[in-house]
Amino acid sequence: MPTRKEMKRRARRALKRHYIMYVAICLIAAYTGSEFASSLDALDVTPSAGYYETETRLESPSGINEGFADVMFDLLEGDEEDGRTLSEEIKAEEIEESKSGNPALGRTRGVLAGLVNNVTSGSIVVSMLAALHSLTGSENLAILILILLGTAVLFSMWFFFVNIFKVISRRVFLEGRIYEKVPFQRMLFLLRVKKWTKVSCTMFLVSLYQMLWSLTIVGGVIKYFSYYLVPYIAAENPDISPREAINLSRRLMKGRKWECFVFEVSFFPWLLLGVVTLGLTEVLYSNPYRAAAFSEYYADIRAEAKKAHMKGSELLNDTYLYEMPEDELIYLAYEDVISALIRGPKDVLKLSGVRKFFADYLGVLLTNSKKEKEYEQMQARLVKMELLKDAVDRKAYPSRLSAVPEVEKRKRIETIHYLRHYSIWSIILLFFIFSVIGWTWEVSLHLVTDGEFVNRGVLHGPWLPIYGAGGVLILMLLNRLRKRPVLEFVGIVVLCGCVEYTTSLVLEILHDGERWWDYSGYFLNLNGRICAEGLLVFGIGGIAIVYMLAPLLDNQIQRIRSWILIPLCLMLLTGFAIDNIYSAQYPNSGKGITDYEEKAACSQYIYPPYTYL
Repeated sequence: MPTRKEMKRRARRALKRHYIMYVAICLIAAYTGSEFASSLDALDVTPSAGYYETETRLESPSGINEGFADVMFDLLEGDEEDGRTLSEEIKAEEIEESKSGNPALGRTRGVLAGLVNNVTSGSIVVSMLAALHSLTGSENLAILILILLGTAVLFSMWFFFVNIFKVISRRVFLEGRIYEKVPFQRMLFLLRVKKWTKVSCTMFLVSLYQMLWSLTIVGGVIKYFSYYLVPYIAAENPDISPREAINLSRRLMKGRKWECFVFEVSFFPWLLLGVVTLGLTEVLYSNPYRAAAFSEYYADIRAEAKKAHMKGSELLNDTYLYEMPEDELIYLAYEDVISALIRGPKDVLKLSGVRKFFADYLGVLLTNSKKEKEYEQMQARLVKMELLKDAVDRKAYPSRLSAVPEVEKRKRIETIHYLRHYSIWSIILLFFIFSVIGWTWEVSLHLVTDGEFVNRGVLHGPWLPIYGAGGVLILMLLNRLRKRPVLEFVGIVVLCGCVEYTTSLVLEILHDGERWWDYSGYFLNLNGRICAEGLLVFGIGGIAIVYMLAPLLDNQIQRIRSWILIPLCLMLLTGFAIDNIYSAQYPNSGKGITDYEEKAACSQYIYPPYTYL
């Protein structure tokens, strides 16, 4: 068995190689409460609600929590009307306070503001109770159902997410010991092997046993170390049964409990440093360092158990989690990838000049020729192979050699449908389709909320070009992020925020200070030009456009014959140009568009009209 010094040395090496990934994993664990939660206590990351103190919550260190608790107490005592009155008072006070506070934290308008107000004031609970009361006819039964529902929701979140995150993090740390790269997608490995629920049951049984043993004098401490390796065992073999995982952990830890305790105590100086630095050193270094060190500890214990042929050690069967596979095995598992990499794009068109720039950086094909379609298919295959190339090069865990089969195993390279290139004519038609969809959305909202038809937008035609421009810009400017959905989402939010803010500013300058939209009062707004609520919707909508709507529409556009498609695009462009020229002199304004006095009276939109251009 290697010394603690040697295990820590290996842990530091792994941490240096995967620093960002390891810190992110430990931060997620801390925020979810899975582990390392104490690291955030000194940082005081939980926002204080003392700002919202009222007479009913006088001298409360956490005003919102106390106010919510008061509402809950009223409901549990059967005073539904008092609870409703108190929640409305709290909501009104919070809205009034937000008016004199930071404008970006406005809470008077919008879905997010309404959601925050309803949650913090307890109004949402009152509404649920009233609904249950009307359905059941019994107030006590309604309260009981509400309590059971709340308990079930909290338990489900803990059961399926919080309690299982230890297994996910252990898997990441174990892969990081050997391999140079650990993609964030590996956090979903339990879904890929379809063992998420099974592992949840394993970790639940461990928590249940530990809770029962903690009722004894020393049992809780002893069993804490007896079950110490269960997350590692489940991370290696998620197909193992809960009881087998627990029994195997007990056998592995037999005679090692004191050793494990001493190893934990050796990190005590780092804990003291974390207190002195208000948790910063824990978040930025000691938490991932400790997790990496104990991954080394488990790997060494596992190796000894396998060598000694310990009972149950055969269940620890993920060989290539601890050693790199030989060339022959890689070739057999990834023969299709290797062949495609060797063959390369020699037999297809290599674009150059302007066509190459548009295709590679903007995802646009200037023509729709057969050769360019071949180029598109070739690029999609290359993107797929890039994800598998790291495994071929033994830089990442070879999932095809996993002891538990993964869902995404394939014996052939497939074209990724959403990583396509769009022809210039498809881009033009998509612009108008998105613009019309946006116009329809805005008009429909006005019909629902005010019962009137209003032609939304500064233009007179049935289109809102900010939707079309946003959709096209997302497809083109963020083309190279498309294979990374998380970065794509962030890029969409940033891009749409810049476009909407700039558009609002330019329109205001061009039209003598007149505004076409104003988000003042929305939660997290910036000068009333953009708000978190709108950007969130744009982000979700953009993801839907990139990964579903645009590819589906492009499939239909490609079926249109060129002699119809090209004249149609030219006609639409001509009509759009005429509308812009006319609207520059006579913009579409007035009721429901630039009259904010009337619009303010109708602030309770189901969804706010984010933009009217």
